Amino acid sequence: MMNMGGPRTLDDVGPFLQNIFLDRDIIKLPAQRLLGQFIANRRVNKVKDQYRQIGGGSPIEKWTRIQGEGMVDILSRTKPDAGLYSYYVGFRYTEPSISTALESMVKDGIDHVIAFTQYQQYSSSTTGSNFNELYRAQKRLDPQSKLRWSFIDRWGSHPQLIAAFADRVEDQVKKLTEGVRHTTPIIFSAHSLPLNVVDRGDTYVSEVGGTVAYVIDELRRRGVNNPYRLTWQSAVGPLRWLGPQTESAIEAYGSIGVKSLVMVPIAFTSDHIETLFELDIEYGEVAEKAGISQYLRAEALNDYAPFIGALATIVKEHIDCGFPTNPQLLLPDPGPESEQTVLTRKWIASQNESRLASG
Repeated sequence: MMNMGGPRTLDDVGPFLQNIFLDRDIIKLPAQRLLGQFIANRRVNKVKDQYRQIGGGSPIEKWTRIQGEGMVDILSRTKPDAGLYSYYVGFRYTEPSISTALESMVKDGIDHVIAFTQYQQYSSSTTGSNFNELYRAQKRLDPQSKLRWSFIDRWGSHPQLIAAFADRVEDQVKKLTEGVRHTTPIIFSAHSLPLNVVDRGDTYVSEVGGTVAYVIDELRRRGVNNPYRLTWQSAVGPLRWLGPQTESAIEAYGSIGVKSLVMVPIAFTSDHIETLFELDIEYGEVAEKAGISQYLRAEALNDYAPFIGALATIVKEHIDCGFPTNPQLLLPDPGPESEQTVLTRKWIASQNESRLASG
């Protein structure tokens, strides 16, 4: 189960930020090692304070383990013919790292591994970066390729995920006062991307939009007809980022007299800094200053049973279909890409070819 991770303690915030700003898959900077280190060091005290306000660390590992345990339990009961199931957590920027997970797999004698991204919408800067790190770790820790790999690289349109999101949104709409319940805007907020990533053809923007469209269709089916918009949060550093920014949208709606909003973290499934601090605390204060008296946020999916059931279904479908590789994963973006990305794609293709050859 692969994701970006988050600092367990305040002491982990500095290394976490350094790993992010040195990763050229997520953000390309001139003199990356110097400028990335500078940005990370400049932000560390501010980000530490943010984590302090949400309890002193990220809960993302806790939620990922709860989800993994629930998923494996369901699979063991509903598809016992596929053998024993285990889950491993592999984070990109913190422990437990992808390397740590791989070391445990090799030690445990695992035969087949499903690299299951927990970013439901694909981006080269998120899932792509995780797969690049997996390639590097695999070459270092499993040079004889004893582990066989298959990949679940995106799942933002899965019906059970859509239903779970719609449940969370509908719960908040029902909390709105009667006079604004059917007119309050629903703001879907996703992590932004640098525009140079978007410009090279990254599919993230279209996939997030697709998830939003499916959720809205489900809400319409349930009789929830509120207007909606998709905005983008968490832009940092000197580059130009995808907009409109969520903070600016909140201010804009407040300026025209909107008094209530329902916020939906549509690219996040587990609570972490972007939901607990950015959406709840930082943007909550922005909303209050803008005169928005009802500022509600759809709960993250966390340990929501239908969501954990969705994870199990996605894995079961992957197994039932013979561990297929999504053709989207093998198609390069039309813009320039790194040498590492090319190598990783070739490795993924080779894993797929080996699977097909073995029947």
